[in-house]
Amino acid sequence: MNGTEKRLSRTPAAGRVLLLPHCLRRVDTCRAKYGGDGLECKRCNPECPINILTRAARDAGYGGICVAPGGSLALNFVMKNSPRGIVAVACDKELREGIEALKDSAAAGGMAIVVIPLSKDGCLNTEVEIPSALASIWLGLDHGGVPA
Repeated sequence: MNGTEKRLSRTPAAGRVLLLPHCLRRVDTCRAKYGGDGLECKRCNPECPINILTRAARDAGYGGICVAPGGSLALNFVMKNSPRGIVAVACDKELREGIEALKDSAAAGGMAIVVIPLSKDGCLNTEVEIPSALASIWLGLDHGGVPA
């Protein structure tokens, strides 16, 4: 476990947010609509990565979830919620840009940011290693959402 993962593992779930890209949705079955915090999952496809990962974050007690169509919405979400920890899934380009934009904020606030790159890139039906993402979401938590 690296230093960032250790800090995240000590952060209560309520102080964490999950950031996901909307390109993870399964466009052929997705019934989600966009709201103020991005795509609002309707749980229409049990195999959809967004459904799986948002359910885990909700079950863990995360303070917020943002399924964003781009980095600016995710950045605004983070600034609005001021989390102590972030689990972010994105393509390499969005991850680099997001980390750079948050660098000053993360350094000032001690924010722990764990990033999970997409395993299949593109703009539609992208993929992430679900077990790895779930492990990051639950890092240091028991199933009551508190650090273990």
